[in-house]
Amino acid sequence: MIRIVAGGKKNAGWAAEACAEYEKRLRKPYAVEWVFMEEPKLDEYLKRWPFSGYEFVICCDERGTNISSPEYSEKLEKAFLESREVVILIGGAYGFAPEVREKADLVWSFSKLVFPHALARVMVMEQTYRAQEIARGGRYHHE
Repeated sequence: MIRIVAGGKKNAGWAAEACAEYEKRLRKPYAVEWVFMEEPKLDEYLKRWPFSGYEFVICCDERGTNISSPEYSEKLEKAFLESREVVILIGGAYGFAPEVREKADLVWSFSKLVFPHALARVMVMEQTYRAQEIARGGRYHHE
């Protein structure tokens, strides 16, 4: 299972549609559960670092490491093999505090560009679906 904790308002319209399209294609262990929090609540939640160490925490932040789709797939597969729940953090307008980035297992940058969180949610969903297809040998991803 993948838990996605997203800051900001629950996306509506085009982003919700796009996320739902990818979400219905996902199968266990790639199935996702969404947790939406207003930015101040998300910041307070993460200050307490509610993760036990059994989770593989991915923090989406432009200051992170740029990885390929196959690398993302490998990281998810490794976490699943280790029986770790995957938690993906998508911040609000101001990103994450340095302490959050330091505690995450992976700080993942899509690029040096900054994206609105609604678009980041869609990108996470598409890449998660792509990772699933890479792992199962599907035809969605092309090398």
